[in-house]
Amino acid sequence: MTVHTQTDKRFRRSQHPTRRPRRAIRRWWRIARGVSVAVGMAFGGYQAAVLLMVASFLSVDAIVVRGLDQLSEGEVLALVAGLRGENILTVDLDLHRGRLVASPWLRDGTLRRILPSTIEVQVTERAPVALARLGERLYLVDDDGTVIDEYGPRFARFDLPIVEGLAIPGPDGRAVDRSRMALATRLLSQLSERPDVLDSISEIDVTDPYDAVVLLNDDWVLLHLGGDHFLKRLRSYAELGPTLRERVPNIDYVDLRFDQRVYVGPAGEPRGVGTQRLEQAVREPDVNE
Repeated sequence: MTVHTQTDKRFRRSQHPTRRPRRAIRRWWRIARGVSVAVGMAFGGYQAAVLLMVASFLSVDAIVVRGLDQLSEGEVLALVAGLRGENILTVDLDLHRGRLVASPWLRDGTLRRILPSTIEVQVTERAPVALARLGERLYLVDDDGTVIDEYGPRFARFDLPIVEGLAIPGPDGRAVDRSRMALATRLLSQLSERPDVLDSISEIDVTDPYDAVVLLNDDWVLLHLGGDHFLKRLRSYAELGPTLRERVPNIDYVDLRFDQRVYVGPAGEPRGVGTQRLEQAVREPDVNE
């Protein structure tokens, strides 16, 4: 007996050849094209960067200096002379700033690029406030005790008081005690309210960091002013001076640290011997003075 069955077409091999989808081909083509464009742009960017590195119009040919008062423009330009001819895009500004602020005359400095070929240098100078006696020489110092330069004829324009007692042992003999300098700076700051009084100060001794001793122009009396109220105490001395000289004709020092009590030491006597204490009602300074 013959049995006829129907063949299931799901298991028959296709009679048509397989084809690669066009969609995959197009995708790979886009990838290849994108890679080519990226490589081309990278190469072009590299070539452009190389050209910029050697472009003459980007070489630093102008340096503008701002903020000068004490130093000359030439002195600052000498500190950053290495900038000229450098490519403005690649020059190391931090390196040249370090060379700039290495000058004791400069407290700070900044450098800024101005395309295509200019560098702007902004400086903040140190201002001398006194002449520090360090060893046998005098040095210009600023308000925090930084030694700026050795005093000499070229700095004769600075009419500054001499400060004694600042030196501390150091390898170059130019180390300054900061706490003593702080006392001198405080005194100078308070007296700056009265330029006429400040100009009358010849020397300041801060060997004792709690007692500023001053010497006035044309007056050899040592005035002990303590650590504060300097202007008030100098005014007291100006008022009491004639009376003090009547009591003690040859005065060595006057101690004004105790306000209402003034101690006067005669010259030629050991400290404390012959000292006279004067009880004075010292007038409070008028705020309008």
